[in-house]
Amino acid sequence: MRPIARLLVCSLALLPANMSAQQWLNTEPNPKTNKSSFRALDEWPSPNDFRDASGSPGARYWQQRVDYVIRTSLDTATHTVKGSERITYHNNSPQALSYLWFQLDQNIEQQNSRANLTKSALPATLSPQARRFLLPDEEVFGGYAITRVALVKVTGQPARAARYIINGTQMRVNLDTPLPTGGKAVVEIDWTFVVPEGGNNNRGVREQVKDGWIYEVAQWFPRAAVYDDVTGWQNDPFLGQGEFYLNFGNYDVSITVPRDHIVRSTGTLRNSEMVLTPTQRARLATAMAGDTSVFIVRPDEVQKPSSRPAGNGMLTWRFTADNVRDFAWASSKTFVWDAAGFRYAKGGRVIELHSVYPREAMPLWSDISTKAIAQTMRTYGRLAFEYPYPQASNVNGQVGGMEYPMIAFCGGRPGPDGKYSVNQKYALAAVTIHEVGHNWFPMIVATDERKWTWMDEGINTFLEYYASLDFEKGWPAARLRGPAPNIVNYMKDTNQVPLMTESDFIHRQFGNNGYSKPATGLVMLREKVVGPERFDLAFAEYSKKWMFKHPQPADFFRTLASGAGERLDYFWRGWFYSTYNNDQAITKVESQDAQTFAGTTKRGKFYHRITVDNKGGLVLPLELEVEFTDGTKQRVNMPAEVWRANERTHDYGFFSDKEIAKVVADPDSGYADVDRSNNTFTKAPAARPIG
Repeated sequence: MRPIARLLVCSLALLPANMSAQQWLNTEPNPKTNKSSFRALDEWPSPNDFRDASGSPGARYWQQRVDYVIRTSLDTATHTVKGSERITYHNNSPQALSYLWFQLDQNIEQQNSRANLTKSALPATLSPQARRFLLPDEEVFGGYAITRVALVKVTGQPARAARYIINGTQMRVNLDTPLPTGGKAVVEIDWTFVVPEGGNNNRGVREQVKDGWIYEVAQWFPRAAVYDDVTGWQNDPFLGQGEFYLNFGNYDVSITVPRDHIVRSTGTLRNSEMVLTPTQRARLATAMAGDTSVFIVRPDEVQKPSSRPAGNGMLTWRFTADNVRDFAWASSKTFVWDAAGFRYAKGGRVIELHSVYPREAMPLWSDISTKAIAQTMRTYGRLAFEYPYPQASNVNGQVGGMEYPMIAFCGGRPGPDGKYSVNQKYALAAVTIHEVGHNWFPMIVATDERKWTWMDEGINTFLEYYASLDFEKGWPAARLRGPAPNIVNYMKDTNQVPLMTESDFIHRQFGNNGYSKPATGLVMLREKVVGPERFDLAFAEYSKKWMFKHPQPADFFRTLASGAGERLDYFWRGWFYSTYNNDQAITKVESQDAQTFAGTTKRGKFYHRITVDNKGGLVLPLELEVEFTDGTKQRVNMPAEVWRANERTHDYGFFSDKEIAKVVADPDSGYADVDRSNNTFTKAPAARPIG
């Protein structure tokens, strides 16, 4: 044995007996196997040529591409959308495909849909807002009427009827011959459906306001399902809670609506000279030249013939969008419209910001909406990547909050007297930031929302937290999702499920699970565990390298660990794969005379020993604030590895010339400690002499 090794063995023999035994927090079901919180995660798939060990797309990464040409019209007498689409499906996979799957999300509105058959009864009491949304005057069941499905030969031969099978919200279209790698198939589908009024399943609805109907049209056309290297075909049915997983492609969409309507949608308007007046086009030019909101349609112009192009009959609005994963639109004769330009740098590319809303939404929407869109551009651009699309729109209607590429649907209106409270201001700013922010996650970093809610809602809520603070420095902490104290009550919930639970299986507190807890975990990781500098570099790397691609959870975890230079298995395991909570308790503080203990006072007059027990199931860094009797304070920030040998208790010792008066664990309340009553030690006052 080498002298150094012999010295190490001798030194270890001098340590207290309890330090030589491994103590794990979570040892079930077999305490004799490795149950360390720091062990490598074995839930992740092995790295391969498609997704590598650093969390990056591999050398052989592939994804499908689907392009759409759609012609659609809105009949406001029957509230019916009628459409015809030509889908060009590009097979970039290594496999030949003998059939294609399409999503028919409107079928969730059918009376016998899985969502309707499996949903629970309504609660005993409903708020007026919930009553209005969940209980329309007349319960009308809908869904698609598919009138034609045809295969088109690429050579230009006539289309022929396709064999297809509809299974709820999914449709399988059989191909005549297998589609080889590198090949493309062209499918044509015709359909109609009635835009629902209310309902709690679909994201697209119609609403009647004083000036007329507002139509928010989403999940409105049959969309190709995703085929990828992880799942194959993503065929999970649409049940309403788990959202969407979609392919990127180019869109050419023509929308025919009544002449008095204004339309906002995904994409760029290509025929403004046909659907806007010269005055409106001039106002748009003025708005884009600056960064201050300009009314394109003023409140006093709503429903006036002079605000629309002269003539009779319907108007067709044409929009195109490149490299998007979905397309949505809104149409109404009730819309006030304001807009502004946004640039990341002086003289740089102009991004159009648009807000449309009924007059009932003023002045709340005219004051807040476009301003909040601009803030989203700034904060998300700084922390993730600059917005790559040409425009972003926000639409006020019955949908409380929903997102699509370049367009968001948001609720919120002032009172009947036109006045709005501070809370209403924050509510609109928050929902706007959140829904517009979804352009980054998952519209561009295109995760599988049907499976992993936290990957889009949680990451987006994390960024929303910082955008909210940027929007207004006085934003109330209680209104934010991200601060650790705000998640404590949920962390105490004994019936919660792990974040790594598929979206439709999250059975309770969906908002806390999908939004608040992952956002809080990432704020904690950034501000406490890793630090902003390294975290921001790693997060930006993840965001940029997965732009317009389909990351999976392991890709996110691996990228952040690699980019930050940290072994974070313990953090992912505890915060994402379990429902354990954090409870660090100071159980003992004792001091010894240094001369007696160490034979010297050169390092300080006292040797202090602070014992902290880990009473929760999470392993997290340990932060202590020590206050001395002279009033000075000292911070001690210890990494999570202090628990590596003993996850249940840790003794921290140090020399000092000062006596301890008080010790606080987690002094900034940054680790969501569920019981702060045991976080503080205070030295008992000296006994007064008798007499």
